[in-house]
Amino acid sequence: MNTIKLRLLLEQFFIEDIGERDVTSELIFGNDSKGTMVLISKDEGIFCGEQIIQTGFRLLDESSQIILHVKDGQKVVKGQELALITGGVSALLKAERVVLNLVQRMSGIATKTNEAVSVLDSAKTRICDTRKTTPGLRMLEKYAVRCGGGFNHRYGLYDAVMIKDNHISFAGSISNAVEAVRSNLGHMVKVEVEIETKDQLLEAIESKVDCIMFDNRPHEQIKEWIGNVPPGILTEASGGITLDNLHSFRDCDVDYISLGFLTHSVKSLDISAKVMAETKGAVEYEYSGGARSEI
Repeated sequence: MNTIKLRLLLEQFFIEDIGERDVTSELIFGNDSKGTMVLISKDEGIFCGEQIIQTGFRLLDESSQIILHVKDGQKVVKGQELALITGGVSALLKAERVVLNLVQRMSGIATKTNEAVSVLDSAKTRICDTRKTTPGLRMLEKYAVRCGGGFNHRYGLYDAVMIKDNHISFAGSISNAVEAVRSNLGHMVKVEVEIETKDQLLEAIESKVDCIMFDNRPHEQIKEWIGNVPPGILTEASGGITLDNLHSFRDCDVDYISLGFLTHSVKSLDISAKVMAETKGAVEYEYSGGARSEI
């Protein structure tokens, strides 16, 4: 991830949450109290959020000491310790919710992506995301997809041409749209076209596009049509594909399957933050599995 952009995002998120100050934490603890917080997974899944933890807590307390027990992309289990953070108590409490919200969501996306990759179980076809991301979080969510074993589609409207049904309707045809693009486009930008009919498929092939997306086509139809696509043109399936029917697209021989649900309707991984306190030479805290003590 871009570290400068990440820092700017986190600053905005903290401003939204903290406002002028955290009246609760500052009035109780001031700015001098020190403490330690442990992040613990309450779910099984794929962890994603190393940079969020490192950057987030240090933004509010540069002297924070952070120990990460897991790396992005690693599997975690219920009750597993993810990170240990020591710093100012007020700073820990201010950073906690923003950091947890992001790490939970990113880990949920990584977990769902990993599940999709496992269900498809294909040596050729890659799982990828879409632009159906949360506004403001696209960089983080697309990074989480990669941590889960998936790949990224275009990042936005600026880095690839994707001619969709409405573009085709306004332009009059696929060939008109592609011709208009090619006459003004630099050679480094790829051109993809969505198709819904056999005639559109043949027209896209004739127009020598870089990638053809079978949009909302059943897997039987894709298997029937894909033999028309010559080598050198990438293929993609998208629309109407869920975890329940994903396995049926395994033999379609497409290069990519893009899934909007990886980011637009994912369940966050449950992660909690617990305070650690020094007591009688032992470190004690509460976690999802009950009380634990370490000498």
